[in-house]
Amino acid sequence: MKITRVETFLVPPRWLFCRVETDEGVTGWGEPVVEGRAELVRTAVDVLAEYLLGQDPLRIQDHWQVLTKGGFYRGGPVLSSAVAGLDQALWDIAGKTYGAPVHALLGGPVRDRVRVYAWVGGDEPAELTDQIGEQVEAGFTAVKMNGAGRVGPAATMAETAAVVARVAAARDVLGPDRDVAVDFHGRFTAANARRVLNELAPLHPLFVEEPVLPEQNHLLAGLVGASPVPLATGERLYSRAEFLAPLTAGIAVAQPDLSHAGGISEVHRIASLAETYGAHLAPHCPLGPIALAASLQVAFATPNFLIQEQSRGIHYNKDADLLSYVVDPEPFRFVDGHASRGTAPGLGVSVDEAAVRAADRAGHAWRNPVWRHPDGSFAEW
Repeated sequence: MKITRVETFLVPPRWLFCRVETDEGVTGWGEPVVEGRAELVRTAVDVLAEYLLGQDPLRIQDHWQVLTKGGFYRGGPVLSSAVAGLDQALWDIAGKTYGAPVHALLGGPVRDRVRVYAWVGGDEPAELTDQIGEQVEAGFTAVKMNGAGRVGPAATMAETAAVVARVAAARDVLGPDRDVAVDFHGRFTAANARRVLNELAPLHPLFVEEPVLPEQNHLLAGLVGASPVPLATGERLYSRAEFLAPLTAGIAVAQPDLSHAGGISEVHRIASLAETYGAHLAPHCPLGPIALAASLQVAFATPNFLIQEQSRGIHYNKDADLLSYVVDPEPFRFVDGHASRGTAPGLGVSVDEAAVRAADRAGHAWRNPVWRHPDGSFAEW
């Protein structure tokens, strides 16, 4: 079996899909994308496809080595995301070839269902309690919210109090038996984070995500030592090497993204690395159905898995939904806040190719907003 074609599809709301075709009629799908930079990743996929054409798709690990290390300049979000989507597609082909789901090829399942959480906002808290109430009614046992919108470099007492008030409002709706995760989104300085984390501790967050920017991960050890709140990070880290320092610093939760951090192959290894540090895996995934399907396959085969992000209802998805590009919605039917383990081969999701091709004709040019402080200076989004 040989790879004969690699295609990419720029589909709303802000996703990029790839399709890898073989001469035996087996095809695989992946989701290689950097949100806001999808066109750049599309070009990177085209360049990497030059190597894959004519190759045996089942030599996944060998291809991963060449795609990630075959160039003198390596890594970074664009290249790592391009590799991630291609890697997903190759695992999809392998599962379909062997007639097994990817989690079986990773050593077999360690659980029968995967806990997922819903995103409920937080930048603007006015509708927060209603949004959480809706997710509780839908059966979710955990939600994630942004801790704040724009935050000043030296947060005022009012800004700090507002963060705590938002999480307290969430806790009131959730009660003691459900969880709330709080995303700082790299918007907080280390000093701001240290102050707020201690005030959040009595509200028992499941974790606080990206307490500082990834380029400031050398400060994580100090935050871990100063707060009882579990810390999480990883959506903007792209390899085992980049996760080593945060894990050594003592983060409780590693959050690699299956569409950014080298795909199934690398995230499975990141999970093993995290396990040696007593940390859990909670893959980042505010993306589309292929990325989520890949994430779930890893989750079913990962002993130290904690919880899975998913994008149904997330504010980015105004023009499409997880189900917009799939034939069968069953893999994404969440019961009591969990996704059940399926037996379909490969990634376990049937992509609606006609819908994808039609959407690609419209495409998208999604960009994240640019925020500024009241004095006109740049603010982290």
